[in-house]
Amino acid sequence: MRHMLNPLDFSVEEIDRLLALATDIEHNPSKYAHVCDGKKLATLFYEPSTRTRLSFESAMLNLGGSVLGFSSADSSSAAKGESVADTIRVISCYADIAAMRHPKEGAALVASQYSRIPVINAGDGGHQHPTQTLTDLLTIRSLTGRLRDMTVGLCGDLKFGRTVHSLINAMVRYPGIRFVLISPDELRVPSYIHEDVLKANHVEFEEVNNLDEAMSKLDILYMTRVQRERFFNEDDYIRLKDSYILDKKKMKLAKKDMFVLHPLPRVNEISTEVDKDPRAAYFKQVQYGVYVRMALIMTLLEVEKPC
Repeated sequence: MRHMLNPLDFSVEEIDRLLALATDIEHNPSKYAHVCDGKKLATLFYEPSTRTRLSFESAMLNLGGSVLGFSSADSSSAAKGESVADTIRVISCYADIAAMRHPKEGAALVASQYSRIPVINAGDGGHQHPTQTLTDLLTIRSLTGRLRDMTVGLCGDLKFGRTVHSLINAMVRYPGIRFVLISPDELRVPSYIHEDVLKANHVEFEEVNNLDEAMSKLDILYMTRVQRERFFNEDDYIRLKDSYILDKKKMKLAKKDMFVLHPLPRVNEISTEVDKDPRAAYFKQVQYGVYVRMALIMTLLEVEKPC
């Protein structure tokens, strides 16, 4: 039995096979409509979510399976003080696979240690968000035809952004990847990303404060919101929340074939006027998320690919 807690839980070869399966699902959805008949997915969301939770539910329903679970800690026995370990022991009696989001880093790891079913980390605090990373990789590969030899700009909250941390961890394994890290000084990537991921893998990167100056270098621009829920001080959030706003004027500085991604939800870091630009890929990204989660569910349940 395998879990998906971290993008590095799968080798590059396994990720490539997973993305190939997701692409086949995209092009032949009817072929996969019943491969998970009789299987149940439990969605254990201790933290609010729209896209990730509904994407998992859509993925399982598209495969012919069914879904049960809760959408907030208040609506679960966690409100009574039940531990993650006990919750997953119980859920293991009801479902075949679980997707879990929790505000505490490492919660999904704890669940996996007590679970009798595969556990998918759907986000743990500011730590990891591996299925968003799989979504990002599939989006980039589908749009550009590759996952190598490109410059990726990461902009916004790089300190608390778990999607950013997961994506860096995953992409350093591909050759020729360069990063431009665009953030206020207070929201730079954590030191462990600097030392243990970027420098340890000899990956080229630069840190800048100015988005305009970085635009012309980028093949991918990955925008993120400044997350109010990660701040202890409301004044700091208000001061930093509008640090970067992508608009039509900035898009004119970019390459004709640069694509803009965003894990969503956005607040105002991407102006709605950018939505009409053919390089705006963040809503396509949402759709790719369903395909890749379908592929992951099949893989962890060891469901055979239909002929």
